[in-house]
Amino acid sequence: MPQFFATTPRGLEKVLEKELHSLGIFKTHLGIAGVSFNTNWAGCYLANLKLVSPSRVLYPVLDFPAYEPDHIYHNVLKHDWTKYISVDQTIAMDSKVRDSIIRDLRIVALKAKDAVVDQFRNKFGTRPNVDSDNPDLQISLRLVRNICTVSLDTSGGSLHARGYRDHGAPAPLKENLAAALVKMTGWNEKSPLMDPMCGSGTICIEAALMGLRIPPGVFRRKFGFQKWKTFQQESYKEIVDQISSEEIKDAPFRIYGSDCDMRAISASRIHSENAGTEVMTIFRKQNIEEFEPAPSPGVLITNPPYGERLGSESQNIPLYEQLGSILRQKFIGWNCFVLTGSPELARALGMKPDQRYRVFNGSIECQFLGFEL
Repeated sequence: MPQFFATTPRGLEKVLEKELHSLGIFKTHLGIAGVSFNTNWAGCYLANLKLVSPSRVLYPVLDFPAYEPDHIYHNVLKHDWTKYISVDQTIAMDSKVRDSIIRDLRIVALKAKDAVVDQFRNKFGTRPNVDSDNPDLQISLRLVRNICTVSLDTSGGSLHARGYRDHGAPAPLKENLAAALVKMTGWNEKSPLMDPMCGSGTICIEAALMGLRIPPGVFRRKFGFQKWKTFQQESYKEIVDQISSEEIKDAPFRIYGSDCDMRAISASRIHSENAGTEVMTIFRKQNIEEFEPAPSPGVLITNPPYGERLGSESQNIPLYEQLGSILRQKFIGWNCFVLTGSPELARALGMKPDQRYRVFNGSIECQFLGFEL
């Protein structure tokens, strides 16, 4: 079976592997910022549609040492690119370089592009154009320690961009990170979930999508693999029909979000409507001291400001002290989780975590702390 590699923010690899297992894909191998797995093309389609934590699903096609630019050109030229797209379609290159003799990622992308278009020109007398914004074939090149891995992006763009979020709030979490955090709590999708500093509502909405069995892939207009000659239309349609039949209209619990900024609450409500989760979500403008637990215990997750993007670290200490006090007093019987990028702010909560996970929010190393109260 083909091998694929699903990328994800660092620290979420085990979440992603567990998700793959839940789809019946068990031939997996943990990597750095991703998981490789073996499945058929129907499994690839299913992974793109249903997984909540990955950024992309890549299909590696080449792996070779590259110590000079011509090594890239000649090795890429050997692969048959004409089996994926027609000459009137478009391509784009995405390259990254680390710890290699070739240091310029633009050279890597240029040499690979030249090889692909030269192959088409030699065979058909003409070549595909480059379209950086919406290519039919996105080719990913990773040159690490002089080893170049060339992959096709089956997703056709980052999977974190679900499409429901169009009104911003300061420093929002990416959707796949928010969803992975919900998975990490062990939430059973049968009890209330709350976020007292919800911002634009991403954590709450991702949880609501899980509760309604709505997979994130349904929001995408098109995946990368749908533009290729090898696309299996009937297999894809069967998967989409099966997924649609699993969705539910409502659930016997609610998901609550609050924020002191009315603009954030307005954005959260709009995003929830866009996602089709408004039946599940309740957003209120509240200061943190007004926040009250739901009638029955559940899970609380929040991502307070920690100085990297919103305010300074010292400015946020009173907020964390207040949050810790509220959790200890009001949320007995709850499982509470806090994401923070500051060890000092984590100590300001005044509680010893029962669980501690290391995750990355972009380039920021964070702690995801769990408290069983």
